[in-house]
Amino acid sequence: MRLTEKKIHFAALVILFIACLCLGVYYYFSTQKLQQKAQCDTPQHEMVLIKGGNFIIGDSTGYPEERVLENIVINDFYMDKYEVTNAQFSEFVEATGYVTLAERGLSKEAYLDIDDELRVPGSAVFSQPEKFYSLNFMNWWQFIAGANWRHPEGPSSSIIGKEHYPVVHIALADAKAYAKWKGHELPSEAEWEYAAKAGSDSRYAWGDEAYPDDIFMANTWQGRFPKMGTGEDGFEFIAPVGCFPENNNRLFDMIGNVWEWTNDIYSADREIIEHSRPNEGLSDKIKANHLEEVYVIKGGSYLCAQNYCLRYRPAARQPQETGLGTNHLGFRTIKRIYR
Repeated sequence: MRLTEKKIHFAALVILFIACLCLGVYYYFSTQKLQQKAQCDTPQHEMVLIKGGNFIIGDSTGYPEERVLENIVINDFYMDKYEVTNAQFSEFVEATGYVTLAERGLSKEAYLDIDDELRVPGSAVFSQPEKFYSLNFMNWWQFIAGANWRHPEGPSSSIIGKEHYPVVHIALADAKAYAKWKGHELPSEAEWEYAAKAGSDSRYAWGDEAYPDDIFMANTWQGRFPKMGTGEDGFEFIAPVGCFPENNNRLFDMIGNVWEWTNDIYSADREIIEHSRPNEGLSDKIKANHLEEVYVIKGGSYLCAQNYCLRYRPAARQPQETGLGTNHLGFRTIKRIYR
């Protein structure tokens, strides 16, 4: 082999070595975040003591409906460390025979003026559009007959193997029934926000940066919603509870994963903007002649993104019709300390 050929051969080997080294380094660092997310906590029936105090509810820099600030006094209470899981809700159903609203369907007595196709048992399911036209929520929400907590994406889906995932398709009455069975209650909006902020006034529950040190702090949407979801945090959609860092109150998933019910009626004092209501189209069809009240949900979900519904923040709030569950809405309970 001539000297020139040897040099070319040696140079090619060097380039190949550097390329492999760079690829290995990239793989190592790119998987560090995913490895962190793969180490999910095993949820137990555990509650955390939230010590009371004063705090400012709301966020002057947030969406319009968040900008009414008020000093609130909170008493001590216990809160579920995790969102209520499929396994926990199954225990409740097995013990009581309870049937959720999504499994029952909507009665003519309570819901007078809705289409018969929406009376059948079912619930609202996120359906990723094949083509992206605009940020119109009706492009990705569908009422699916047979969707409920046992079948989150529809009749052919199942929660087998997803015992530690948060239970979804839960109407307000369903969440209250579970809480009553446990001897618990649902949190007020103020209690929920106080627990989520954990003594901090920062924009997010963990600070002012969405991804501090390139770590995913909550299960939210990566990529351009709704068409492109990259799943960089290790989960393309919903995740088991306890897979992301706990907050300073030792609570998991207060932000992201699934929205959570509160026990407060939504107040119109804070302006509601159109894109704050991803289920508005279905909700309007199911509203029962103004008999159904709208309640506050908190925390954001795996469908919240930088370009849409930037509500994975403690102060963020959204209205939700009490009779409409979705596959990104769950809950957790509290136990108040009465003195």
